[in-house]
Amino acid sequence: MIRVVVVDDQPLVRAGIAMLVNAEDDIDVVAEAADGQEALIQIRAQRPDVVLMDVRMPGIDGVAATRAVTDEGLTAQNGQPIRVIILTVFHDDEAVHAALHAGAKGFLLKDAAPTEIVAAIRAVVAGNAWLGPAVTRRLIDEFAARPDQNTPTPAEMAQLTRREREVLTLLAQGLSNADVAAQLFISEATVKTHLARVMAKLNVREKSQAVAAAYQTGLVQPSTPRPRPSQ
Repeated sequence: MIRVVVVDDQPLVRAGIAMLVNAEDDIDVVAEAADGQEALIQIRAQRPDVVLMDVRMPGIDGVAATRAVTDEGLTAQNGQPIRVIILTVFHDDEAVHAALHAGAKGFLLKDAAPTEIVAAIRAVVAGNAWLGPAVTRRLIDEFAARPDQNTPTPAEMAQLTRREREVLTLLAQGLSNADVAAQLFISEATVKTHLARVMAKLNVREKSQAVAAAYQTGLVQPSTPRPRPSQ
């Protein structure tokens, strides 16, 4: 079972998310919390696999709580790092940007389809990052418009091989690892290897940060059309 903690200061939203997640045979909501402080208490006690974390909450917000999970090195019962998926709305761009650097593994809009929420939970448990399509667009616009101090240098970008650039470009355009593998006629394991090398060369920890770097440095433009996955 994938063990989940749901954190949101709106009781109806929290209950709704918990209900749809619990409907899955392989996912179990082990605790709920209304703010970051209560969330950290439940996370430390329950040691879930995944936390669905609201951004805007009274007291300790979702960004601070996510950073605490990362900084404390909190782990699930199976010893793996606890994955945090941020729940956001369109006007939360700044908080999402901060949560990215705090160690969040995924981003979802609160009104995402139930299938997307479930898919995101399973994806981050498998070690992948998850960016909902609408959140991806907002992050692309945000990162493209406002580079920050963590933007990779031209020298770091120059270290990428042609294949690594191809993989990063496709990932930045929204393709999954499997879709990239099909597009380039390589295995999914090879895609993950290329991505790991990209992250090491760009000095970033997460796939989502590498994707952001692709837009920050101009490797991919926000207007670049998304290629159609191979069938």
